[in-house]
Amino acid sequence: MSPPALSPLPASLKANPRLSQWLAIHTDGTVTVRSGKVDLGQGISRALSQIVADGLGINPERIHMAPASTACSPNEGVTSGSLSVQDSGSALRHVCAHARAIYLQAAATALGITGVDAEEFTVSDGQISSSASPRSTSYWKLASDALLDVDAVAQTSPHPAPAAQFVGLPLARNDIERKVLGVPSFIHDLSFAGMLHGRVVHPPSTQAELTRVDLDQVRARPGVVSVVRDGNFLGVVASGEFQAVQAAAKLAASASWQETARLPDVDALGHFLRQQPLETSLVGEKTVQSAVAPEPGAQHFAASYSRPFLAHASIGPSCALALFTPASSPKSPQGSQEDSLEVWSHTQGVFNLRADLALLMNMPARTISVHHSEGAGCYGHNGADDVAADAALLARSVPGRPVRVQWSREDELGVAPFGPAMAVDLQAELGANRHIVNWQHAVWSNGHGLRPGRGTIPVLLAGTLLEKPFAPQVAVNAPLANGGGAERNSVPLYDFAQWRATSHRLLTMPVRSSALRSLGGHGNVFAAESFMDEIASAAGVDALEFRLRHLGDARAREVLQLAAQKAGWAARNDAKPNGHGFGLAVTRYKNTGAYCAVVARVDAIRELKVTELWIAVDVGLVINPDGVTNQIEGGAIQTVSWVLKEAVQFDTTRITSTTWETYPILKFSEVPQVAVHIINRPDQKSVGAGEATHGPVAAAIANALFDATGVRVRDMPFTTERLRQAALAQ
Repeated sequence: MSPPALSPLPASLKANPRLSQWLAIHTDGTVTVRSGKVDLGQGISRALSQIVADGLGINPERIHMAPASTACSPNEGVTSGSLSVQDSGSALRHVCAHARAIYLQAAATALGITGVDAEEFTVSDGQISSSASPRSTSYWKLASDALLDVDAVAQTSPHPAPAAQFVGLPLARNDIERKVLGVPSFIHDLSFAGMLHGRVVHPPSTQAELTRVDLDQVRARPGVVSVVRDGNFLGVVASGEFQAVQAAAKLAASASWQETARLPDVDALGHFLRQQPLETSLVGEKTVQSAVAPEPGAQHFAASYSRPFLAHASIGPSCALALFTPASSPKSPQGSQEDSLEVWSHTQGVFNLRADLALLMNMPARTISVHHSEGAGCYGHNGADDVAADAALLARSVPGRPVRVQWSREDELGVAPFGPAMAVDLQAELGANRHIVNWQHAVWSNGHGLRPGRGTIPVLLAGTLLEKPFAPQVAVNAPLANGGGAERNSVPLYDFAQWRATSHRLLTMPVRSSALRSLGGHGNVFAAESFMDEIASAAGVDALEFRLRHLGDARAREVLQLAAQKAGWAARNDAKPNGHGFGLAVTRYKNTGAYCAVVARVDAIRELKVTELWIAVDVGLVINPDGVTNQIEGGAIQTVSWVLKEAVQFDTTRITSTTWETYPILKFSEVPQVAVHIINRPDQKSVGAGEATHGPVAAAIANALFDATGVRVRDMPFTTERLRQAALAQ
C-alpha cells in the first residue's frame, strides 16, 4: 500500500497527536469521538459526527460524541471564536484519515492481501472489502484500542477517503427531540446519590466589604449542613434545594456590607471610556506616503458610535456540581495520598477551568477533573466558570458529598462577566470621484478576554472574595492573529487607498467584563457599516453601489449582492409605506472567517420594529446547512435584542438591571422573519457561522431606521427615548 500524501497536522492535532485521544472504534459497531470543543447548543456535535462519518466511511448514527472532559479529551482550549468546526473538524479529518489507513492495513493482513493500495479497498458503513479477496471484514471485527494508540504524523492526509456522503447534508441534530420532550439533558438535571445543594450570597457590589453576618442563626436552620465564610465569600450547603435557597436568603438578610460609589455615569459611557488610563496600540494601517495631505476638494466626515455593557442573559442560570474527596477518604483513588476534586460544569473550556481551580483550591491540576455538561445557550464567558468555583469551595466544606450549586437570576444578571462597553470614532475623506481616500478607525473599550486558565492568577469571581484574595485582573485582548478583542473587525474590509485602525484598551475595569459573542466585531462593524451609509447618503450614491465600488473581495461582493437581490433591494422604494425602511451591511468576521451580508427592513411608525432580515453567508465548505442556518438565525435574533433593548444598568454603586423587567430581552412576538441564503464553497476550508451576524445585523438595522425616519442613531440600544433624543439633536 502506498503511503498517504504529505499534509501538515492541524494545530489542535499537533498539540494532541495521540489518535486514541480523539477516536475509539468498538466491537459492538459503534465509534466514540472525543473533541476538545464543547456543544453549547450550537450543534457542533452533529457537524463533527458528519465529518467523522465521511472520514471513516460509516453511518453517523454509529457515532457517540463524548462530552469534553479533562480525564480523556484532547485539550483544544476554549470553545470560542466560531472555531469549532474549523479547528476540531480539521483535526478529526486527519485523525479519521490516519485511522482509516491503519484499519485498511489491518484488513489487508486479516484478508491475506498484499500489494493493494488503499484506494482499492471499499468501506461501506464500516464493512471493508477488496476485489483482491472474496472475503470481507469490518472495523468492528478488527477493533482494537492498540491500533489507534499511536501519534498522528504529518504524512497523514484527509485522502484517500470516500466521496462525501454526509458532509453537506442537513442532518437533524439528535439532541433536539429529548429537549423538546423534557427529557433531562442539562447540567441542572444532574443528580448523584447523597447530593447536597448549595447557594452563594454574592456581595451587592464590586469590592464591597462584609462587615457583619450572623452565621449561627443560619447553621441552626432545618436541613443546613454547612455554612461557609471565607473573607467576603459566603455560602450555605443544605440537604434540599429549597432549604438552601431559604438559608441563603436568611444569610443575605443578616449580612451588612460597606460599599463604595465607584461606577461611572451609565448615560455617559463614551466620555468615561475616553478619559481612563489606556494602553494604545496600532491595529494596522495602509498609507500611500509618509505625510498624508488632504486631497484637494475632499469632503471630510466624522462620527462617533457606542454600545453599552451587555449581559449574556442566558435563559437558564449558571449551575455546577462538585465533589471534593480528601486523601484520607475510603473513596479516594486507591493508593492516592492527595485530595481530589471532580467538577461538572457547562464551561467553554474544561482544561482552562481546571487550571484556575487548581490555583484557587491550592491543588495540583492532576488531582482535578472537569467534565462538561450542557447548560443554557451561551456564547462567551458567562457565569459557568464562576459557579463551578463556588461549587468547589462549598464542596470542600462537606468532603465526600457532591454539591450542586445554582445561581439565581439576580446572580446571573448582576455578577457574571459582561460584554464590554465600546466607543468608536470614525473619520473619512471622500474624494472628488466619490471614492473614500482615507479612513481612520479608533476604538475605546475594556479588553474582551478575562477567561480562566490564561495566567498565574485565577480570574474566578470567588477568588477575589477570599480572606486571602487573589487580585482582580483587568481584561485583555487576544492577539489580532487570533482574532483580536476590542479591535476585532476594526481593519476595514474595503479597498481604501489609505486607512489606519487604533485600539485603546482601558487599564481600569469598573464593571467586570470579558468575552461576549463576536467580541469587538459587533461594535466595530456596527460603526463602520453605519458610517459607510452616512457617507453614501451625503454623496448621493446608493448604499449598495457605494459599497461595491470600494469592495474588491469577490466573496464579499457575492454575499452582498445575494442579500440585496433576495431582499429586492433595487425595487425597495416601490410603494414602500411611510415609516418603513431598508438598510444593508456586510462584513467578513475577524477579516478571516465567514462572510455575511444583511438587509434589514424596519417599521418605525409607533415604535421601532425589525420585521424582516435577509442574510447571505459564506462559510466555505458547508458541513451541515441546517446547522449553519440555525447559527445565523440565532445570532441575528440575538443581535436584534441587543440593538433594540439590551443594556446593563447601574447607579454609582451597584448593577441595577438584575431582573427581566430591568434587563429586557426580545420577546417571541418581536422576532423578525429571517431568511438565510448560504453560498457553499466546497473548495474552501470550513469556518464558523455563530458570530458572523452580530455586526452587520446591528448596522443594517441602524441604516434601515435612517431610511425610514431620516434619523441617524449612533448609540445602542435604539430605545424610544434614544430615538427621540436623536431626532431632537438633528
